[in-house]
Amino acid sequence: MVETFEETSLSPRKSEEKVKEEADKQTEEEIERGKEKSKDKKNEKMVYLTFDDGPSEWTGDFLDVLKEHGIHATFFMQGTHLKQPSFQSDVKRSIEEGHYVGAHSMTHDSDELYKNKQFVPEMQETLALIYEITGKNPHLVRPPYGSIPGLQDELIHDQVIEAGLKVWDWTIDSQDWKYPNDPKKIMENIKSTTTEDVEVVLMHEKEQTLKLLPQIIAFFKEQGYEFEVYSDQHHFPNNFLSDSRL
Repeated sequence: MVETFEETSLSPRKSEEKVKEEADKQTEEEIERGKEKSKDKKNEKMVYLTFDDGPSEWTGDFLDVLKEHGIHATFFMQGTHLKQPSFQSDVKRSIEEGHYVGAHSMTHDSDELYKNKQFVPEMQETLALIYEITGKNPHLVRPPYGSIPGLQDELIHDQVIEAGLKVWDWTIDSQDWKYPNDPKKIMENIKSTTTEDVEVVLMHEKEQTLKLLPQIIAFFKEQGYEFEVYSDQHHFPNNFLSDSRL
């Protein structure tokens, strides 16, 4: 206790040499910490595979492929589909196997969501369904058609923040829905837009995507990416509005 007392109480009277010595030591430590952080950041390449519009007849098959490759993904599910009892077992399974399930609205109807300003009520209803089915209480939502232009509406934007919702768009758009018979085009879209250390890939629960999934996984592995799943506890902003509150 004596040493501690002397170290704190006598610090203002330390000699100039002692102060300089400690300052130099602190600077060296900070530099080393910075190097370690830079090193970690340099080697940290993460990809989040995300799937919209489920649950569907393909959900179980997607889960099978992901399980086979030991990968966890993030699903954004639609309320009208969640209500179908035949899909609910796969929704539960997705949670049990370590995936994340967020909301993608009830209707996926742009007029209803944005013109009629039902975005937040629909998302809250969808999140409530997820809780009812899985016992999990997620906060992440994906706006149909993206946060721009939908959430540029000031009223909706404020409602989202007030409701405590988190919003994720994407960094890579596979456009898989657009090319049901052209897997090469889907892969080209993914490969040509993979540029960052952290990528969020937009895909859908479509048959063509399911067939291509092993190839998509292989590509990201070849590029040195680790596969991550969204976590409410480790949220980071990923929205076209560049709003850190979302």
